[in-house]
Amino acid sequence: MIVSKRLVSLDVLRGMTISFMILVNTPGSWKYVYPPLRHAEWNGCTPTDLVFPFFLFIVGVSIFFSFKKYQVKISKTSLLKILKRTIIIFFLGFLLNLFPHFNFENVRVMGVLQRIAIAYGLGSVLCLSLKQNQLLFVLIGLLLGYWALLYFTSGAELYSLENNIVRKLDLFLLGEKHVYKGFGIPFDPEGLLSTISSVGTVIIGFLTGKLVGTKTSVVDKMKVLLLYGVAMVVLGALWGIVFPINKALWTSSYVLYAGGWAMLFLAILIYTIDYKGYSKWARPFVHFGTNPLFIFVFSGVYVKTISYLIKIPIQESANKISGYKYLFDYVFSPIAGNMNGSLLFALSHIVIFWLICFVLFKNKIFIKI
Repeated sequence: MIVSKRLVSLDVLRGMTISFMILVNTPGSWKYVYPPLRHAEWNGCTPTDLVFPFFLFIVGVSIFFSFKKYQVKISKTSLLKILKRTIIIFFLGFLLNLFPHFNFENVRVMGVLQRIAIAYGLGSVLCLSLKQNQLLFVLIGLLLGYWALLYFTSGAELYSLENNIVRKLDLFLLGEKHVYKGFGIPFDPEGLLSTISSVGTVIIGFLTGKLVGTKTSVVDKMKVLLLYGVAMVVLGALWGIVFPINKALWTSSYVLYAGGWAMLFLAILIYTIDYKGYSKWARPFVHFGTNPLFIFVFSGVYVKTISYLIKIPIQESANKISGYKYLFDYVFSPIAGNMNGSLLFALSHIVIFWLICFVLFKNKIFIKI
């Protein structure tokens, strides 16, 4: 039964999410990536666009289970624990952005871990302070309020890349030099304002954790998760007609749509692992899921190290190329071609990182903050 010491299905979902995150973040070459492994250019949702909200959803579920010993209520002890985790996770994300050059003049302030930190911090305080009905009202108000804010500040071209309040606020508060530029212009997909709407994803995860943790029947858990999951996916898709599903803006329709899919995936895992007992296939994901923060940071440091610090000479010229490019050009691409070689590169790194997680798991080393 899931209400045991550890929710195995949650570890599996967390491990699958981390694995997929490595897959989409570590192609051999960004020129050669299959469409499902790319983010939507702006509006829309690919499987890759579900990875981050799945992780925040899991953060929300984990809040319920990790604070059970505090009666899932806010207290001085739980508040200090939340504050400590928030600061450490944000700091790790900022250090990861600085590494390896430590150029403070142009460092990006926000990022994946920074969003997780803020969403976790705000989400935890709300979830532990409010009753369920109050939390539902906050969730609804947050999603509707964010929609109204973007609608009334977008001007003639609604929800565009160039003209949205998320971008304007980041440029005003952080400055152009400290904002992500991967969209061709300064715009941060993990911006400050859109991080507020991502708290909605954490709240949905927390309510799911409460539902899963309080219902005794595995069948009841599955039924409710399936019902709510389908309802949220449909509602998110319908809302997306007028308020586009957009990961970069973390729109309210995206919150519902992605949260619904996360509930459905968790329901499938509960059915497969806890109801049917098919769990052997999931062991590698359990290994990933028990040290998620460590392996995410480690993978980021590893990629930056072989990309910027390791240079390998090539015979046909006097130039040196990065270790990352060398692996793709001289190992994986010759084996499987450009597209499949790029995919094989990412898959091989999942295996490498899993081996590290496996060793930690076997030695009962769980790196927590």
